[in-house]
Amino acid sequence: MKLESVEVRAAEDFAAALAKMRQRRPAAVVMLSDTLTATYREVLAEFARQNRVPAIMSIQEFAQAGGLMSYGPRISDLFRRAASQVDRILRGAKPADLPVEQPITFELVINLKTAKAIGLTIPQSVLLRADRVIQ
Repeated sequence: MKLESVEVRAAEDFAAALAKMRQRRPAAVVMLSDTLTATYREVLAEFARQNRVPAIMSIQEFAQAGGLMSYGPRISDLFRRAASQVDRILRGAKPADLPVEQPITFELVINLKTAKAIGLTIPQSVLLRADRVIQ
């Protein structure tokens, strides 16, 4: 396996990054989730579908937008836990004294419609592990 990084720091970087990926024809794409990639999730999902490239991102909205799959923390749990931290601070706790928390609940979402469109068969064992399957 050969890993290659394609950097995108601003919206105007997407055209060159996608052209670079189109030229290199990757076997799969793993996208880091941040505000920029989340905002352009539909564009990224469409690129992956058109180029028949399996793609994954950590936010479930990517799979909902047509990406093959997502695997990442359940965002609603993160918000709930953040609210708990804010509550502690408002009650007088010092932020520096609060423990650093990491996600404990992760979701796997698989988009079967996209899998079919790119000619990929998802094994039943993987589908059974998914938290949600988009038909």
